[in-house]
Amino acid sequence: MITSNNLLAKIGIYSFLIIGVLLSIAPFYWMFVGSTLQSGEIFHLPPKLLPGTNLAENFQSLSESIGITKVFFNSMFIALTYTVVSTLISAMAGYAFAKFRFKGGNGLFFIILCSLMIPSQVTLIPLFEMMVSFNWLNTYQAIILPGLAAPFAIFLMKQNMKAVPDSIIEASRVEGAGEFRIFFSIILPMTRPALAAVAIFQFMGQWNSLLWPLITLNSKEMFTLPVALSSLIGMARIDYGQVMLGTTLATIPIIIFFLLLQKHFISGILGGSVKE
Repeated sequence: MITSNNLLAKIGIYSFLIIGVLLSIAPFYWMFVGSTLQSGEIFHLPPKLLPGTNLAENFQSLSESIGITKVFFNSMFIALTYTVVSTLISAMAGYAFAKFRFKGGNGLFFIILCSLMIPSQVTLIPLFEMMVSFNWLNTYQAIILPGLAAPFAIFLMKQNMKAVPDSIIEASRVEGAGEFRIFFSIILPMTRPALAAVAIFQFMGQWNSLLWPLITLNSKEMFTLPVALSSLIGMARIDYGQVMLGTTLATIPIIIFFLLLQKHFISGILGGSVKE
């Protein structure tokens, strides 16, 4: 039987949660509404809370300013390619560190962990000099290749793969399976939650990356979304309708990618705390 105190407690909890959800959604809703308004209407008081009729005009202006279609393709191609390759490399490295014993393995893994403490800004100048020597400036590979072996992703995959029973791997070897078959047919399916967590982190990091693409890309045809949107802010006259629409378009893929993999995300993160 529900008492009055329990009922009041539940009402208070649900009210608090509803308010929290509304506060979390409000910035995204206002961003979408702003993308349908003219620049001057965004600062109108009282603010307009319903979508306007300027969405098509804002999209056309955004296309003329930064070439949104090409920019969106650049970001999507770079982020997806980076995510797939980086996740695979991290999984292979995590498997090697978790299930193989080799000379210097612990020391190498310790160096990888130490690299987590090095600010990424420290590596910008050496990386830039490498890109110049390779003649890779203003190319896709200059954005994709430098960060493929992500230390955090390797650490997360190693911790998850430690939970895979060694008996399964040994039984597969006895049956004649090679290491690549074991990895792709057994290890990867068993660590799908961790793969999903790593993929989300890698996709979001690359999709939102600004500083490194800003340094290495010098033509509008190669710009990614963050770089292209930053160029809008630098103009003498800022069209906030364009900025809001560009930000909305930049947010949608992240939300979709997270929703597709969310059911594996939490279990993948928690799997990193498992010990043998």
